Amino acid sequence: MRVRIVGGGVAGLTCAHAFAQRGAQVTLVERKAATGQGCSWYAGGMLAPWCERESAEPIIAELGFESLAYWRETVPDVPNEGSLVLAPARDLPDLRRFSRRTEGYEWLDGAGIAALEPDLDGRFEQGLFFPTEAHLEPRKALAALTAKLVGEHGVILRTEEDGFEVSDAADIVIDCRGLAARDTLSDLRGVKGEMLVLYSTEISLKRPVRMLHPRIPVYIVPRGDGHFMIGATSLENDERGRVTGRSMLELLGAVYALHPAFGEAEIVEIGADVRPAFPDNLPRLRRRGDTIYVNGLYRHGFLAAPALARRAAELAFDGTQFPEVMDEDHRQW
Repeated sequence: MRVRIVGGGVAGLTCAHAFAQRGAQVTLVERKAATGQGCSWYAGGMLAPWCERESAEPIIAELGFESLAYWRETVPDVPNEGSLVLAPARDLPDLRRFSRRTEGYEWLDGAGIAALEPDLDGRFEQGLFFPTEAHLEPRKALAALTAKLVGEHGVILRTEEDGFEVSDAADIVIDCRGLAARDTLSDLRGVKGEMLVLYSTEISLKRPVRMLHPRIPVYIVPRGDGHFMIGATSLENDERGRVTGRSMLELLGAVYALHPAFGEAEIVEIGADVRPAFPDNLPRLRRRGDTIYVNGLYRHGFLAAPALARRAAELAFDGTQFPEVMDEDHRQW
């Protein structure tokens, strides 16, 4: 089978991998200079299906458990340190509400939090620890996956930098263009996410920390060498690139509440991009003729993409139907 993948973000790369593993002849087309430079570039990289159950539909956790195993097996350097959810003392009711909406956690007292993250000693009375979760560095993970596709699986990669023809003969096209697919998927909308990367030598964290701040819950993801990714907002617009002053203040305020050392941190990167979402914020596979659309990953790109990619390959090769991501009404799932 000759397969053309259109779009080189996390959805496109994982689809290329799934089809190549089935023996397909795969060409991946990316309109940017390199893969992974769309909204995947600004992702947090948290592989946290239990945490996502607090606010997302159960299908997101189901996809997430499969994807968590995928990333651990497929790319190097996936820290398996779990996730930590914290709240200031005045917001402990929010932490208890969080706990009621999910599973897979352990309650920690202040001493337990300090045992996991010594630099947070004395700062929080209670927390939730999700020991089976993990995180990765999105840019490194997608670069490693690209190298695997080209070097081990013979995937043909064509980028804007190389020049390409999108009209190559193919038996099936997998459309992973994200928001650009609105020219066909009219019910897609953009949800803007903004992030910061800070540098500090005054604090160390081993695992992602979700801070249940009253104005804007944030996550702090350690990237190594003193770098921390701080994210992310969810704004209902499709304006790429610009970070608002309000969002920066809220992100910085929340991370300062986690630890005052972040007040002296250096801001080394500010970024924003638009994530594609359907009205219910759930992902979809849609087949129209010889094209399968993999889209609507919302803010669950790394958590959902590998599981969707496997389903797309089984749909193409075997005709397997997956109502949990193909039906338009997800309430029964």
